[in-house]
Amino acid sequence: MNDFASMQSGGPLEGRGPGPREERGPAAAAPATPPRPEYPRPQFVRQDWLCLNGTWQFEIDQADTGLERGLPHRELASAITVPFAPEAPLSGVGCQDFLEAVWYRRTLRIPHEWTGQRILLHFQAVDHDTTVWVDGHEVGRHRGGFSGFTLDITEFAAPGTTPDLVVRARDSRAAIQARGKQSNRYETYEAFYSRTTGIWQTVWLEPVPQVHLLRPRITPDTAGGRFLLDLPVSANAPGHHCRAILGDADATIVEATAPLDADRTAHLVLDIPADRRRLWQPDDPHLYTLTLEIRTSEGELVDSAESYAGLRSVTIDGHAVLLNGRRVFQRLVLDQGWYPGGLMTAPDDESLVRDIELSMAAGFNGARLHQKVFEERFLHHADRLGYLVWGEFGDWGARVGARPERQAPTASFITQWLEVLQRDYSHPSIIGWCPLNETFQEITDRLTVLDDVTRGMFLATKAADRTRPVIDSSGYSHRVPETDIYDSHNYEQDPARFARDMAGLADGKPFVNAAPDGSAWSLPYAGQPYFCSEFGGIHWPTDQAGLPDTGSWGYGSTPASEEAWYERFAGLVGALIDDPLMFGYCYTQLTDVFQEQNGLYRFDRTAKLDVARIRKIQTRTAAYELDQP
Repeated sequence: MNDFASMQSGGPLEGRGPGPREERGPAAAAPATPPRPEYPRPQFVRQDWLCLNGTWQFEIDQADTGLERGLPHRELASAITVPFAPEAPLSGVGCQDFLEAVWYRRTLRIPHEWTGQRILLHFQAVDHDTTVWVDGHEVGRHRGGFSGFTLDITEFAAPGTTPDLVVRARDSRAAIQARGKQSNRYETYEAFYSRTTGIWQTVWLEPVPQVHLLRPRITPDTAGGRFLLDLPVSANAPGHHCRAILGDADATIVEATAPLDADRTAHLVLDIPADRRRLWQPDDPHLYTLTLEIRTSEGELVDSAESYAGLRSVTIDGHAVLLNGRRVFQRLVLDQGWYPGGLMTAPDDESLVRDIELSMAAGFNGARLHQKVFEERFLHHADRLGYLVWGEFGDWGARVGARPERQAPTASFITQWLEVLQRDYSHPSIIGWCPLNETFQEITDRLTVLDDVTRGMFLATKAADRTRPVIDSSGYSHRVPETDIYDSHNYEQDPARFARDMAGLADGKPFVNAAPDGSAWSLPYAGQPYFCSEFGGIHWPTDQAGLPDTGSWGYGSTPASEEAWYERFAGLVGALIDDPLMFGYCYTQLTDVFQEQNGLYRFDRTAKLDVARIRKIQTRTAAYELDQP
């Protein structure tokens, strides 16, 4: 059955199979409906799956000695609500201290109906180093808190059995690892927030046939009016073929087939007749339905999945970044993706939709998803709502010791980023990639680890995706001469001074971030498309909106009045909107986050300023949009 209509509406596709199961030990009571029950992978949907969110056994292992103490083989001391991290109030734990290691345990109940199939165990995200056991057997490891992973547990999880699942997550305080905005102090401070340890996105089971589909790569070809589909499979089975069926609200449009054993990955072309072509764009985010199948030579269905695709292009013409060949001024907002109760985990699916709606209500047409890899359901909602997204990695955490200018990201930054690119490649809402943010290190006559990793992440991105522009590192250390995009971060609060800072683009000398002593962090600007990808951040604490200020932080001095806030906002935004060579901007930020109170909305998403007035200020026609090809 095609569940695309349900996905379009944003409604959840809940797990099927047996209902809530009895737990042994402290985690005995499972809720009737687990938290976050919606289908976690909406661009690659199978009907059979089982959500494992809910109550699990849990234990903090502060000295990371649990393996020696036999934790994989005994009941754990307390309970937690998955998928919320133990630091999050919604987890039921709410521990704010550093957690060197944590353990999880629950009993699985594998449905009898899954007989003859492979059993896959999916973790959407676990922070940071994970080891998984099933019935005492180690079944896999994974490093990285922002990218998901899948384990085949068939050997130890036969249908009809009740194996024990044990998970250990290590989250070292001292290690160099990608942390995003997680605080390296006990307390939250400035632009750093509460930590996230362990499971923080959905855990689920899925049965698949012995020969099954893997995640497809959907590439829009707008010039040819078609989709190019790479369809990997688990095995090249002789006599089998794969089939793709593209449709819309009216009916099937086109089909394509390919033998399953001719190439390691099947390549299919879906040509769309001219009268059925409809581009994906912000004011018309059209999505085609896509059914994927494996069939035998006799036509018997072996495996199937539902997906969708958007036909759109992102190209570069001089200083312009074009969407479907047109200049669309990118009015982006910095979105941190944090929530009071769930921290990096949204409390429910509706919260993801609400954040996009709040942004659009204020006049933005997209976002930088900042220092965090957002869950797939957010990208799905961006796809269906026409919301432009720059995908980013949560790379902060690479500083070495007491010298913050020494940045040495590890190889795992590249491997995690490749996992993110593989997962998110096919989402039409993503129009650019940003693997690093605000790296800073003086350029000298010696190459450094930062140089190596910056170039490695840039080349990895280009190798994985030739269809989108890439920023080598947003804001500061532009160290790759062929970077597609050049940008800067400028939090100057005086509109006149800000306008002077940003005025040099016409002369090929735009504002470039540098060290306080003037030494260069970046290679010189070389004529790429340019935008100010962080600015504003005007401090407007909650006491200015009638709530007490408990030591908040923001950029610059607090405006003397709400009217002064709008005047400053209009001046800063106007300096960029009026520049015909500026293809967009990114305003900091959508919401307050803990003590960082420079958002347009409060942390709880309630109103803080006159959103209609903000929208009016920034939605006037940009000079960049007047010069259309």
